Order: sequence, then structure tokens, then C-alpha cells
Amino acid sequence: MSNAEYLAKDRAPGGARSPSRLRQLAAASIGNAVEWYDWYAYSFLAVYFAEQVFPKGTGNSLVPLLSTFAVFAVGFFMRPIGGLLMGAIADRRGRRTALTLTILLMGGGSLLVALTPTYGATGVLAPLVLVIARLVQGLSVGGEFAASTTFLVESAGPGRRGLFSSFQYVSTTAGQLLASGTAALLAAMLTEQQMGQWGWRVAFFIGALLSLLGLWIRRGAQETLPQALDAVRAGETPHDRQTAERPGLFEALRRHPRQSLRICGITVGGTIAYYTWTTYLPTYAQVNAGFDKGDSLTVGTLSLVFFALLQPLGGMLSDRIGRKPLLLGFSLGFAVLAVPLLHLVTDDFVSLLLVQCAGMVLLTGYTAIAAAVNVELFPARVRAAGIGFPYSLTVALFGGTAPYVGTWFKQAGRADLFPWYVAALCLVSFLVYLTLPETSRQKLEK
Repeated sequence: MSNAEYLAKDRAPGGARSPSRLRQLAAASIGNAVEWYDWYAYSFLAVYFAEQVFPKGTGNSLVPLLSTFAVFAVGFFMRPIGGLLMGAIADRRGRRTALTLTILLMGGGSLLVALTPTYGATGVLAPLVLVIARLVQGLSVGGEFAASTTFLVESAGPGRRGLFSSFQYVSTTAGQLLASGTAALLAAMLTEQQMGQWGWRVAFFIGALLSLLGLWIRRGAQETLPQALDAVRAGETPHDRQTAERPGLFEALRRHPRQSLRICGITVGGTIAYYTWTTYLPTYAQVNAGFDKGDSLTVGTLSLVFFALLQPLGGMLSDRIGRKPLLLGFSLGFAVLAVPLLHLVTDDFVSLLLVQCAGMVLLTGYTAIAAAVNVELFPARVRAAGIGFPYSLTVALFGGTAPYVGTWFKQAGRADLFPWYVAALCLVSFLVYLTLPETSRQKLEK
């Protein structure tokens, strides 16, 4: 069934019937969770498959791990391209079409990671296959944020954009949680040798299967792009819509340069804090404090549960008091506390759990409302591409490189500099947030 046919069937004559917001929320969130499970399984299992795919450097056991995190960063550099291309598809063909494409790409990339050969068996082919898989996944996840954020916020009712926005990271965290929990379960059930040899592959096979589930769920999503809805109401054919004027690939950057720069400033502090606290912190504890691998995954899993529960609370709070107070609290809090918090990381289980949860309380001031803040800056015509490219570029430069930079500082003997790096980027965002208009009460531009 085509997008237009689906919409026409779902609506009463004259378009009087509104789509179920709960149904929209579920379609976006469940698919998004599956998408991010595939993406994050890589980071949680990197310590197990690094030596399978990359050769050791002479006398340096960190070389395989550094190489694995370098590939993690390379995947991030496909995100701006994904954000631009999939964002353009979402603005031209509709959000639903883009969401379908992103989850297909992610599932294919996950399957390719699962089938990656070892370096001992195939030599340089092993890292090459891994790089290709991450490039495909990077393209997917860059487009996912562009399409799903616009879809979620456009589906929200009056005074609920912050709440709906929070489910972007509820579902993202659910995917992380599933990936972390799967990794922790495998680590508990298998020996260290089994995990290194084949156990890590199981998680990626699961991810490929879950992507098919996400694809099936997203078939029930309903379009939110105003142009697409208007076309259905007017009885236009697909050919009519294809020949109608559509936004150019770089139209958002050309016509809205200030908003594009603001997306970068909004994102830089949030992405470094997010990837440090939700993805890299378990590895940081292992490398810098000698924390047990299995225990660090357990801490990560528990803290992610706590983080997911906080998101709707942050979203609802922003609908009441505005976006800026939460953004300012997040950025100033990390600028001041990132260094002492990371210096408190030891090999003690409770200590690491408290540090991770404390950071996630602050982080909620950004994650719960990032989607709403970004969406509220652009008109619908160029919204997905306008968000996707600058957001994904900033995440690639500062979020995707966080594990590599942190591990590199350790290798260089200056692990103490990484917390200052996090604090400095959060301070940059704090200055940007001071200049933002309050958009929580404004009508979403069509």
C-alpha cells in the first residue's frame, strides 16, 4: 500500500479524523529502539572483538582497542551524509519513507558486523568489512535522528512537544539498554575466551533480526509532513507530487544559516556529555581504574534504566517552564562538575554507579528536549534536512570521537585532560543556550 493510500484509508472524508498520537509514539519509539540497539552493540562489545579484527601493536595492548574505536568514529562521519540525504527524503517523500529506509540500512549493517571475518583468517579484509558495515550504519543513524525527531514532535499535541521529544531518548536509551543488557548477559554466560571468539557475534545477529521487527512496526506509522497530508486531501497522484516543487538538498543551509549554526552549538556540549556518560564511561573505568569488564557493563545497564525513567519527566518539565532553564542547567552543571565527577571514577562498583547516575541527571536537561528544541527552529518544508546535517556533523566531530579521544589521552599518559575536554565543550553550549529564544510556547511552524 502506498503512503498516500494508507493516509487516505486512515482518514475520514475531508480529513476529519486525527491519527492516534499513542500509535505514532509507539511506531517511532519501538523502531528507534531497534535502530539504536544495532548501533550501540558495537561500543559495548568493542573490548571483546578488537583483537579478533585488528592486529596488536608491538608491546602495546591498547592498539586493537584504539583501532576499534577509530572505526566507531569513522561510522559517525557518515552521519552528516545520512542526515542530509535521509533528511531530504523525509522532507520530499515524507517522514515515513525515510524511517523505513533507515531501519533497513541499520539491519543490513548489523548483519555485516556479525559476519565480519577475523584478521587471522583473512588479514586486512577483516577491518575492511567492519569499516563498510559501520559506514552503512552511520548513514542510517544520521538519517534516523533527522526523520524520527521531526516525526515525533510533529505528532505531539498542543503543550506536549517536550514530552513527545523525550521519547527520542527514551527509545534511544531502550536500544542502548537492550544492547548493554545483551552484552552483560553474554559476558555472564560465556567465558572471556568464548566472548572473544564468537560470543560477540550473537548480539549482532540479534540486532539484524530485531531490525525486521522494527520495519514491520513502522509500516503502521502515519505521515506528519504537512505537504504530504495536503496532497492526500487534494487527491493528488504520486506523479503530481513528484513534479511539484520540492526543497533542494542544501536549501535549509542556504536559507536558514543562523538556525543551522545554532544546531551545532546546541549539540556540541550535549553530544560529548552523552557519549561520554552513556557509552564510553564503562570503558573509561576499565582503562583508567582497572574496573572489571563484566561489572562495568552491569553498572552501565543499571544507570541506563535510571536515565530512561528521567526523560519523560524532563520533557514534561520543559512544557511547563520552558526549554532554556533545562538547557542552561545541563550545560553549566557539566562545565563545573565534569572534572570532579570523572576523577571520582574508581574500581568500586557503587562509586561508578553514583558517578554515572549523577551525570545522567544533568544530561536529562539536554536529552529530554533536544528533539523539540531542534524541530522548533525550522519550518516543516526543510525541517528534517535542516536538523539532520548540522546535528550529525557535530555529533561526528565531537560525540563519535569521544571514546577515541579518551583512550588516546590515556595512551599519551594524560588521562586527566579528558574531563577538561568535556567541560570545555559544555561551556561552549552554555554560551549558545544563553542566546536562544524560548520556543516552548510558540506554534510549530508549518
